[in-house]
Amino acid sequence: MGNLDDPRLNFNYRTRERGTVPMDTKRDRFQWVSEVAYKNVHRIVTRGYDTTELVEAGYGLTDVLFVDFQARIPLVEEEKMLNYVMVCMLEDGLSSPANIARIVASGKTLLTQAAGASILAFGHAYGAYQEIGKLMDGILARQEKEGKPLSEVVEAVVGKKLNDPALGVSGLMLKDPMAKRMVARAEKLGVAGKYVSLIKEIVKAAQKFSKEPVDIDLLGATGAVMFDLGFTPEATWGILAVTRAFATGAHYCEEIEREAPVRLGQTLTPKEWYDGPADRPAPTLEERKSVAKAMEAQTPAEWKQTFLERQKIKGSGWAIVEEIDDPKRKI
Repeated sequence: MGNLDDPRLNFNYRTRERGTVPMDTKRDRFQWVSEVAYKNVHRIVTRGYDTTELVEAGYGLTDVLFVDFQARIPLVEEEKMLNYVMVCMLEDGLSSPANIARIVASGKTLLTQAAGASILAFGHAYGAYQEIGKLMDGILARQEKEGKPLSEVVEAVVGKKLNDPALGVSGLMLKDPMAKRMVARAEKLGVAGKYVSLIKEIVKAAQKFSKEPVDIDLLGATGAVMFDLGFTPEATWGILAVTRAFATGAHYCEEIEREAPVRLGQTLTPKEWYDGPADRPAPTLEERKSVAKAMEAQTPAEWKQTFLERQKIKGSGWAIVEEIDDPKRKI
């Protein structure tokens, strides 16, 4: 594995009891080590803790996540809160990731393939927690810089970002109490901090400006609680994406065990489901010049006309209107 059997190394990795870097000699040119963990035949160590010893002492998965990402043993209340969040994230419902997992499963693939495909469909292209983290940190930084009341700064920001899907406030969970329960749980355990307080102010401002009923959604509640637990937006994505993959695995199992045993692609598509052009014969090669049209445009006006025509083609990339955010835009 790697260069562990390289005879030029001055010690044997396979028999070395602790670590891969000796304390009494200069580090070799390359080793399988990191600032987080190391592994050998005797133990798996993360942030200096032997994981077997942690488990035997009664610590669990959520405790080790704190060790991995924050290099610390969490409080009992913090461990309970993270466990609560991860259990909430297990349920995926019939969402886009779940549907994709089932579609991939119907092709008689492996569970890992279905779970991997579903992760790629998680909301906001993996940027949801990063976006809401930047938003919340930006508000706190602005409030500290300007010295204004937090509610005043929040209203100024929310007024411009009312319909932003990464605001953490929407009409998605008006009838679902899960988001509110998560915040209440954090407050009951005593782990709610500045981010939970901030998301509450964001909800108040959004409800003030919005013409439609809105309230805290799961993105806002989960982001605020995870940030108060000390996890970065990127770590939050990593932890919850893997957690959600377990739910898509359940959808995979149901798809292959309970649905009709028809392999994807073997079912026939009825003509009435197709809304494209009418059936037409394939032109002969001799007729190609009369029916084919070059992609290139010779003038700007011709390019614009061609572009507008192609945007009318349903089901093609030309019909997609891309909205590119200005990277210079700030909160």
